Amino acid sequence: METKIRKADRKESFQEAAKILQQGGLVAFPTETVYGLGGNALDGEVAKKIYEAKGRPADNPLIVHIAKKRELLALAEYVPERAWILAEHFWPGPLTMILPKSKKVPYGTTGGLETVAVRMPNHPVALRLIQESGIYIAAPSANISGRPSATMAEHVIEDFQGRIDMVLDGGMVNMGIESTVLDLTEEVPVILRPGCVTKEMLEEVLGEIVTDQAILPENKDKPLQPKAPGMKYKHYAPKAELTIVTGEAEKVQQTINQRITDNLDKGLKTGVITTVENQEMYVGGVVRCIGSREEEGTIARGLYKVLREFDHLQVDCIYAESFIEDSMGEAIMNRLQKAAGYAILQV
Repeated sequence: METKIRKADRKESFQEAAKILQQGGLVAFPTETVYGLGGNALDGEVAKKIYEAKGRPADNPLIVHIAKKRELLALAEYVPERAWILAEHFWPGPLTMILPKSKKVPYGTTGGLETVAVRMPNHPVALRLIQESGIYIAAPSANISGRPSATMAEHVIEDFQGRIDMVLDGGMVNMGIESTVLDLTEEVPVILRPGCVTKEMLEEVLGEIVTDQAILPENKDKPLQPKAPGMKYKHYAPKAELTIVTGEAEKVQQTINQRITDNLDKGLKTGVITTVENQEMYVGGVVRCIGSREEEGTIARGLYKVLREFDHLQVDCIYAESFIEDSMGEAIMNRLQKAAGYAILQV
């Protein structure tokens, strides 16, 4: 299969992409979070194509992207008042809501579940593509399952050249980590995946919100089954072994520098993930800054790009500083911990 690469600054690109989607093909496109791998959400056979292209387990539901809030009515069996309240506050934006699915949504799209995941992206390319195609677009992140998500068209091409019909290149995304996923089918809404819409932000609008205990790192060794099937799989992982080092800043830096020295003696190349504030503290490794601790958004935006860069640099192992798990830091650490397979070194 030839994968067409088209810039998202031409009317013809959208027309071509829309036609591919209407005919059951797959198109990768940018959202404000990460690039998505899109297909017709109401066609169960297209869902199979998405799973096959990604190498994704078929019990991992796909998120359906819409361009207008009222389109919720076509996808959900019923829409509770709190969903409309959330849509008014956070859509378009990085919030995915879980609702009871309507009969028209195939089980292929929902991973066999009776619920559907829906969001309205806040990106002009994504919204225009949905409107141009005239269909609801099921779109998981546009990366091979388990690999770091794609924040640039180049990342998508790297993973899917020859595997999908088109990549619609809209440049680098704004946020860099996937949407918050909130289950509204419970009496108290449950966060199934943290994201840029934080627990605090949601509570300001709805009141009490809880987080699925199975996704918390302190419960990683407990026999808890996450409510979102996708959260039980390892995600976002670079090719080299990644370890998060946590503790007092000075001890973290000493430990990482010692590992760099030890690895140099063995002829090994060590990658280091750090921030603007600390990047001068590391010597001898392949040091990459992912942003500033003063602006968590820069860290989120740079994480996957740096993980993919380490693959190209063929480092033998990677050590990452940890981040405070409040506000947006919770989402950042969730992605980093899953990328590391919860390999955490406390110093």
